[in-house]
Parts: sequence; structure tokens; C-alpha cells
Amino acid sequence: MLRKLWISGLAVGLAAASAGALAGNDRGSDRYVDDRNNRHGEGDYEYAQVVGVQPIRTQVRVSEPVRECHDEVVHQSDGPFSSRHIGSTMLGGLIGGVVGNQVGHGHGRDAARIAGAIIGGAIGNNVSHDRQLGEYGNERVVERCDVRYRDSWEERIDGYDVTYEYAGRQYFTRMPYDPGERVRIRIDVTPMGS
Repeated sequence: MLRKLWISGLAVGLAAASAGALAGNDRGSDRYVDDRNNRHGEGDYEYAQVVGVQPIRTQVRVSEPVRECHDEVVHQSDGPFSSRHIGSTMLGGLIGGVVGNQVGHGHGRDAARIAGAIIGGAIGNNVSHDRQLGEYGNERVVERCDVRYRDSWEERIDGYDVTYEYAGRQYFTRMPYDPGERVRIRIDVTPMGS
């Protein structure tokens, strides 16, 4: 019976020893994988103390559209053939023709009649326009607007120059954000060649 106990204990001890050896062997293979990863630049990570942060500032021109308006007084007159001016032009032409008929004899009278009608029509048209501007006060205020661009300058931060310290040495890097009091760094240890 003692012999059976001794053999059972020996079997349990051997099983425990082999399990420990296998576990230790696996740990060694993980170490090998980590070392291989370090050689490919994956490394371990730590934090380094930030000792200085300097923002990188740039001036940017910003163009903003601005609508500018002003009032303008416009004198409006009708065209030369509007109904308001045709009557005055015809009346002036008729009076001019009658006056021209009083001048000259024969063909000279015909020419004077035509000239009188033309001159009388022009005078009647001008009188009608002058009376329209004075009597009717045909003025109106029109708002005129233009779009112009107003330039201004804005200061923008394009990134940060960061100084950090690790293992007694200072390093510099440029980052798109302010890292705060510490920055995460990658530690990569590789063996020296012989």
C-alpha cells in the first residue's frame, strides 16, 4: 500500500513538473515573438514628461462678402415717342408749318413750311419734356446695391512644437494637438550587430 501511494505521488509530481516546464517554455516563445516585433518597429510604450509646448501660429486672410447700398435720385422721362410727348410734338409741328407757310413764295414756301414743321415739332417736344420734369416732378429714389469683399486677418494654430524629456535627454516633435503634461512614446530596443 505504501508502494502504491509512493507511485501515485511520483506520478502527480511528474505531471506538475511537466506542466510547469511547458508553461515556462511558452513564456519563452512569447518573449521571442516580442523581440521579433520590436525589430519591426512595434516596440513598447511609455510616457515622457513634456517640458515645453510652443503653438505654431499662422495668419490667414479671410474674405467676407459685404452688401453696401446707397440711395440715388433718378430723373425719369418718357421716350420721345411716348403718348405724353406725341401730342406736343404734333402741335409744335403744326404751328411751325403754319408759320413757315407765311414765309417765301412758290417752292421756297414749301421748304419753309417743312422746315417750320420740323423746328416746331422739336420745340414742342422739348417743352413737353421740360414741363414733365418741372410740373410733374418725375423723380424717384432708387436703392443701388453692390457686393464688395472685406478682408480681415485671423490667427490660426497649425500645430504645436513639443519638447519632452525621457531618460535624462530632451527630444523635439511636432504634434497636431497640445499633449498636456506628458506624451506617449514608443520604446524600441534592438540589439547591436557584431
